[in-house]
Amino acid sequence: MTLLDPRILKRLDEKLEQLNALRPLNSAQVTKLREQLQIEMTYNTNAIEGNSLTLRETYLVLQEGMTIKGKPLKDHLEAKDHKEALRFLFELVSGNADTVSEYLIRQLHQLVVRETDSEFAGTYRTGSVMIGGADHTPPDAVDVPRQMDELIRWLKNNEKALHPVELAALLHHKLVFIHPFFDGNGRTARLTMNVLLMRRGFPLAIILKNDRKKYYRVLEQADKGNAATLALFIGQAVERSLDLYLRTFSAKEKGKLQTLSDVSKEGPYSPKYLNLLARTGRLSASKRGRVWHTTKEAIEHYRAERLRRRK
Repeated sequence: MTLLDPRILKRLDEKLEQLNALRPLNSAQVTKLREQLQIEMTYNTNAIEGNSLTLRETYLVLQEGMTIKGKPLKDHLEAKDHKEALRFLFELVSGNADTVSEYLIRQLHQLVVRETDSEFAGTYRTGSVMIGGADHTPPDAVDVPRQMDELIRWLKNNEKALHPVELAALLHHKLVFIHPFFDGNGRTARLTMNVLLMRRGFPLAIILKNDRKKYYRVLEQADKGNAATLALFIGQAVERSLDLYLRTFSAKEKGKLQTLSDVSKEGPYSPKYLNLLARTGRLSASKRGRVWHTTKEAIEHYRAERLRRRK
């Protein structure tokens, strides 16, 4: 089974190979970039769930230990809990531990809600839950242990059959579909997904708060049997992080990132067409805020691939 266009998979693999060729990475740069991504992911993953801290406020809470006036205590505690969960994740993937297990998922959940939902931290729910705004109703609590066991067996059976990005996307969906905990399911699923990705050498992938509506939409489509759009969505998040790492650690010029509107002025494609290519993953592009950016080199690569396929 292939969820992602082989051309997208090839591009992801090529960028991962480029990153691996740069190893060992400069430790000071790794530490600085890791701190940046910890703040970005903590802000984005919590904001998706309704946390009111801004990116700047998240930085002040995590790095400066500040309390933000007028913001709920719960929001501060969520940020601190998530930072600890990420610290645990980085330690985990740098060691020789096995990949994903029920125990690991429960460990991640325990860290994520340690201060905000300590009574249920790391334990499966004992009652029914509803997902606001979604058609899907999670299984009864009595079925959660069995379905989690089946999830891990499915994972072990498919680890070698699926590309890591596709496997991570499906694991993410299956976990939120079961919704095994009273709270913190989304944050736990996004961390668990990253365990898989990072164990395969990919950098931390971040789902952006600005993509919240699209994120929920592709999850809903996966609920109905169409997981391809979710795999593409996750693949784009992975590529964004790969590009960030390559720009940070590669001495080679990677090309200037430009908005689609600006780069279209020097090429044959309209901003609207470039937007379509970016959204469908056919063009190497990433979002800054709500705006897609790409490079002239990426467009030239797309043109060359298109011409090659025509021959």
